[in-house]
Amino acid sequence: MHAFGMFNYLHCDSWNQDNIYFVDQLGRIMNLTVTLDTALGKPREVFRLPTDLAAYDNRLCASLHFTSSTWVTLSDGTGRLYLIGTGERGNGTSEKWEIVFNEDLGDPFIILHSISIIKSEDHSIATILLRVEKEELDRKGSGFYVSLEWVTLSKINKEIQKYEITERKVLHGKSVPHYAAIEPGGNGLMIASCKSFRFVHDEKQDEENKDEKLTDNNKVEPLYYWQQTEEDLTITIHLSEDVSKEDIEVRFSPDHISIALKKQPYLEGKLYSSIDHESSTWIIKENKSLEVSLIKKDEGLTWPELVLGDEQGEFIRDSAQCAAIAERLMHLTSEELNPDPDKEKPPCNAQELEECDIFFEESSSLCRFDGNTLKTTHVVNLGSNQYLFSVLVDPKEMPCFCLRHDVDALLWQPHSSQQDEMWEHIATFNALGYVQASKRDKKFFACAPNYSYAALCECLRRVFIYRQPTAMSTVLYNRKEGRQVGQVAKQQVASLETNDPILGFQATNERLFVLTTKNLFLIKVNIDN
Repeated sequence: MHAFGMFNYLHCDSWNQDNIYFVDQLGRIMNLTVTLDTALGKPREVFRLPTDLAAYDNRLCASLHFTSSTWVTLSDGTGRLYLIGTGERGNGTSEKWEIVFNEDLGDPFIILHSISIIKSEDHSIATILLRVEKEELDRKGSGFYVSLEWVTLSKINKEIQKYEITERKVLHGKSVPHYAAIEPGGNGLMIASCKSFRFVHDEKQDEENKDEKLTDNNKVEPLYYWQQTEEDLTITIHLSEDVSKEDIEVRFSPDHISIALKKQPYLEGKLYSSIDHESSTWIIKENKSLEVSLIKKDEGLTWPELVLGDEQGEFIRDSAQCAAIAERLMHLTSEELNPDPDKEKPPCNAQELEECDIFFEESSSLCRFDGNTLKTTHVVNLGSNQYLFSVLVDPKEMPCFCLRHDVDALLWQPHSSQQDEMWEHIATFNALGYVQASKRDKKFFACAPNYSYAALCECLRRVFIYRQPTAMSTVLYNRKEGRQVGQVAKQQVASLETNDPILGFQATNERLFVLTTKNLFLIKVNIDN
């Protein structure tokens, strides 16, 4: 839902701010240009996807990204990536889009970001593709994972416009990223997300790094599962069909265990604590699994791990055990919200909190990955600084992202070249963090590239505009404090004359563009005087 249901179908050309684009149901890329102050020209077809999109049942929305002033990356939603040379855009009817690369890359994806890189006269395009894929081995989670593919296309012939894939790197994570962008030189990648991402190595690298610990994201099924009670521990190992009782060898000592299958060591090592090795047993269950029972020497001791330093197993917590732990912690909680408000230091009363003060369930982190080593170089815990939106302020830089800081919203510009100051605070929207929290039905968020206003729209009809504080032309006093107010930040609501769902939303310095299923609305926001 987050990746595809909230997709913004309206695309703004940052190199030509009064040009907006969308892909219609027939696979045509339509361009609209502001001709007069508030007048839009007729929709003009600049490109048509060669594939018959109606022939695909499980396709995603077509997505495009303006890579530079002359390049566009495009996905038709069926798994095919296009690189298109557009020439200098904004020339009206003379604009001609031509395919220079076109290849099927597997499962359907959407394009998150792309950049154009020129190094010693060699040209390449780097792009980030997002997929949500099924994970067969995931028994506890959603059964899906998010895949980000970093694809590099390079020009292979200087005489003719021919491009090929020169590099494909894949990251896996468990949440759709709020923000993902490649640095201008292509040396790194920044991702803001709730769950962390990891690069997945290809098979050749895996062979070289067999001894390396498996990361969370390419985790295979555990070698064994284990449970514990106050008195004992149980190890369960799933056996293949060809393993018989004669193939199994289990040895116990007071602080050591050794399990071998077909004379090959399966699990061996020092136990976390001592066991009664003479009373410990093992059996083969009907469902072809080996069950080993270890009797604890110290009853009541909770083992944090089974074999010291071994991470190949998975601990399964017993529901009765969870209930017992919860009971032990009951004395630390109270059924009343504030049982004794007259104490010197009363606890926080949740009834006094407003909805917009409540902390978010999941905290996000912002990570920078090095493009060469594929390692994480910087991690910033965003904590309760809720991610609000991103905006491209300077086409030569990465997109900015806006975070909530207390009641305000702060806009941050990433800089790949400055290792010490990678994120620069460039604008503040006063009280925006507070007022947007009450908009439960919000769908898209944006701000003007010159920070003069921020805007959000709901799923239907309403658009909210929050302007930066401006000087007052008349004298205004605060009644409570008696002080003169010099600046006022205005808020406005625009109600669209339609009940169709809003599918796209873009902001420029002077205008807001709102796309519904049947109309495109143009709202003039800033006037020179």
